[in-house]
Amino acid sequence: QLQLAESGGGLVQPGGSLRLSCAASKFTMEYYSIGWFRQGPGKEREGVSCINSKGTVTNYANSVKGRFTISRDDAENTVYLEMNNLTSEDTAVYYCAARILFTTCKLDDEYIYWGQGTQVTVSS
Repeated sequence: QLQLAESGGGLVQPGGSLRLSCAASKFTMEYYSIGWFRQGPGKEREGVSCINSKGTVTNYANSVKGRFTISRDDAENTVYLEMNNLTSEDTAVYYCAARILFTTCKLDDEYIYWGQGTQVTVSS
């Protein structure tokens, strides 16, 4: 069974940075579009960012544009989410997910494989 595992979450002060990793096992990521999603306390799940299988297309939620950067390293079978200038509004459990989509990426409900999530808490 295809597996995704997130890591890199933790407690950070406002204005700080974190880098999340999404590592795949039992399959190769290179044919998959990868998305990052988050769910904050009392909030619905929100699409944060995605990257297509070729790494040529990225999309971001308006709330994170200019602060978050998604990238992928297929040799490491890992996708990263660099998060800068964090605020309390970024506090959430962050999930990565995979779907087969080559030419673009979308933050929608069509993702098939999901990780277990990593907690990000932004607090002073």
